[in-house]
Amino acid sequence: QGGLVESGGGSVQAGGSLRLSCLDSDYTSERYAMAWFRQAPGKKREGIVCVDRDGDTVFADSVKGRFSISQDVPNHTLYLQMNSLKLDDTATYYCATDLRFWCGGGWSSERAYNYWGQGTQVTVSS
Repeated sequence: QGGLVESGGGSVQAGGSLRLSCLDSDYTSERYAMAWFRQAPGKKREGIVCVDRDGDTVFADSVKGRFSISQDVPNHTLYLQMNSLKLDDTATYYCATDLRFWCGGGWSSERAYNYWGQGTQVTVSS
C-alpha cells in the first residue's frame, strides 16, 4: 500500500491556478479515503481536503471555495484543482491515504494517515 506520487507543482502568480495530481500506484484510491495536505516552511502539516469512497469531500476553511478535488478512477489518479491562489498557499503539497473508507472527524490530522507521497512544491508569488 501507499505508492503515492504527486506531480503538477510549480510557480504561479497570485490569483492563478494549478492542478496537482496524485497517482496511486497501489490502486487504493477507488476504495479508501484520500487526502491532500500541505506544509509551509516552519509550519505544521495542514490537512486541506479529504475525499471518501463515495466521493464525498470535506475541505479546510482555508481553501474552501477555491480548491476542488476530482478522481480519475480508471487511471488511479486524484487531482487537486487550486484556483485563486494566494501567497499563503505556498507550501509542499502531499497526498495521503490509509486503510479506511471514510474521512471521519480526524481527517485533517496527519497522524490519521500512514501512507504518503513525496510531495510537490507550490510557490505563489506576487
